[in-house]
Amino acid sequence: MFGCLVAGRLVQTDAVQVSPDKFVFNLPDYESVNHVVVFMLGTVPFPTGMGGAVYFSFPDPASGGPVWQLLGFITNEKPSAIFKISGLRGGEGGAHPFGMMATSSLSPSVAQVGVSVEALDQLAQQMPVSSAAVSSVDSFLLFTQKMLDSLYNFAASFAVSQAQMAPNPSETFIPSSCILKWYENFQRRMSQNPNFWKN
Repeated sequence: MFGCLVAGRLVQTDAVQVSPDKFVFNLPDYESVNHVVVFMLGTVPFPTGMGGAVYFSFPDPASGGPVWQLLGFITNEKPSAIFKISGLRGGEGGAHPFGMMATSSLSPSVAQVGVSVEALDQLAQQMPVSSAAVSSVDSFLLFTQKMLDSLYNFAASFAVSQAQMAPNPSETFIPSSCILKWYENFQRRMSQNPNFWKN
């Protein structure tokens, strides 16, 4: 049902089913891995109202046991996601569904990626580890929206009416309507094609 991919390695489709709703991939030499992609194979969808919470576990040198950290989610509507694992640190894990069940015989250089099938409303209430920020077009669009808002608000903070303007031959003035028009055009083009700026 699931696949796991690390750049420069073969695709893994050999998840171990450790319980009826939990699947685990072993990730050897995880210290050299920056990002991991988890995806659905497309052969079996999630049951209606269900999705997959994606976890990452590595041996914690301090405790000696595994540290499970929530990376994010996959669903039928979003069947794949890229997660950054290189910045994860021990001690940041929280409650998790896997426990010690799949890690007892692993060497210290082997990490694990787990997928836990859970209800969508339950997934929506969970908070992924912040340093595992999902790389996606959505985060790019959010950044762009925030950047546009910031530029417009910054430029608008200098707005003065023509009556308030003091003559200054060395200063160039731009009507705020020009900035607003650019802002609206950029937003429209982003909504039509998030990659238009690459052309």
